[in-house]
Amino acid sequence: MPRRYLPEFRRKVLDLLKSGRTVAEVVAALDVTEQTIYNWRNQELIDTGQKPGLSSIESADLAAARRRIAELETELAIAPAFHRIAEVGGGLKGGSKRSK
Repeated sequence: MPRRYLPEFRRKVLDLLKSGRTVAEVVAALDVTEQTIYNWRNQELIDTGQKPGLSSIESADLAAARRRIAELETELAIAPAFHRIAEVGGGLKGGSKRSK
């Protein structure tokens, strides 16, 4: 699973690059891979409008929408089974109504 870094750490790494440090120097000084740094720098260019692509916010919104769609699809797949149970058994047992 990919390692997660705090946004503050990511910002400091990008600031080091802006101050003139090379990617190799930052890799040597910190526990971050070259590819991670290049990905962060590329995403920053997108977020600042210097390069086309999905911004971080748009990517997060898209991921949230995809998760919600998956949840709804799961609910739709399960719903017919609950309807069959209700038809056969006259409802689910253990309801909240008390017997007299």
